[in-house]
Amino acid sequence: MKYDLEMLEKSIGYKFNKIELLSTALTHSSFSNEQKAKGIPCECNERLEFLGDAILSMITSEYIFTKYPDTPEGDLSKLRAEAVEGDSEKDYSRKLNVGEYLILGKGEELSGGRTKKKLLEDAFEAIVAAIYLDGGYDAACNFVLPFITDKLDGALTDTDSTDYKTKLQILIQKEGPGEHLEYRTVSEYGPDHNKTFEVEVKLNSNVIGHGKGPSIKHAEKAAAKDALRLFGIK
Repeated sequence: MKYDLEMLEKSIGYKFNKIELLSTALTHSSFSNEQKAKGIPCECNERLEFLGDAILSMITSEYIFTKYPDTPEGDLSKLRAEAVEGDSEKDYSRKLNVGEYLILGKGEELSGGRTKKKLLEDAFEAIVAAIYLDGGYDAACNFVLPFITDKLDGALTDTDSTDYKTKLQILIQKEGPGEHLEYRTVSEYGPDHNKTFEVEVKLNSNVIGHGKGPSIKHAEKAAAKDALRLFGIK
């Protein structure tokens, strides 16, 4: 366990006025419960995690809402999910080496708590809240946004991702405001139990991709994948 939090502050890029907020953000309930059993008051990071989750969602939502002004609600939700769901928060914590600073109970320590996905995610959200409480919304934004922008930029070249529509949306919106994607079903054929749908995707008025699939959703994904090839992205 690293009790000296100065290095973590440097990694975070924020100097706390109240360092106890950062300490609490790193304190797992397993350690807190052990201390309370000894009659020692000790707050864990669960309340900070609750607040940080909301702040992280707000910062991310505000960013993509402003960055992608022509994007409909459904695609905005996908962009937000790309930035903060899955393994994203765990990866953000690992970049900061947060696991090395977690304050864990003996059982959690022995079971490998420093590398557990849930603990790393919770700690990241708690750190967001700690920064917000210590320095305000702008300070929290300055901490969060580099992770978000790197994640969305990285999504374009992530060969493990199959959300081709999200990839295409990110790529097009990077070109600037006024660019508009539209998916249009151009045909469907076959019996009701085995239909095939054909979809084209347009950038403004230009068709940039075609796709087929057993549902409109699958055909749209195939069309987006086809369009990405046009931009040199597989």
